[in-house]
Amino acid sequence: MSEGGEKTRLVAWGQELRRVHARLREALSVTLSTSDPRDLLLFCHGFCSALDGHHRGEDRTLFPAIAAAHPELQDTLRNLEQDHSMIAHLLSGLQSAVDRSASPEQLRRHLRSVAPIMENHFRYEERALLTVLEGLTLDASGTQVLGPL
Repeated sequence: MSEGGEKTRLVAWGQELRRVHARLREALSVTLSTSDPRDLLLFCHGFCSALDGHHRGEDRTLFPAIAAAHPELQDTLRNLEQDHSMIAHLLSGLQSAVDRSASPEQLRRHLRSVAPIMENHFRYEERALLTVLEGLTLDASGTQVLGPL
């Protein structure tokens, strides 16, 4: 692959991260705005799966690659992984509410507790990693790296 083609491929990781974050933001918005209780249960389940899959991909594939190429980012990556753990705990509560067919208001309360933490996490991650992603060499699929979105 030519240098220009390779550069385009590498920059795409930052673009892909922003795209996935935008899709997760939209999924949360759609989930919060649905009025049909059955759709709300379904959308909550889908949102939990998508956000959890995104974070698992980062923890398993993206962050180790960044750590290998940029050891100076160990503290940043550790902070992001801690965010993932906190968000996973909140998603577990939401998934439990979905599993017991909680009321729409209870589900929305869970979603509203995830929303600001997710948004702060995404902003921090983008500020800290987008420049690094522009030069990261990573031979993996988007799904492996950033989840099934």
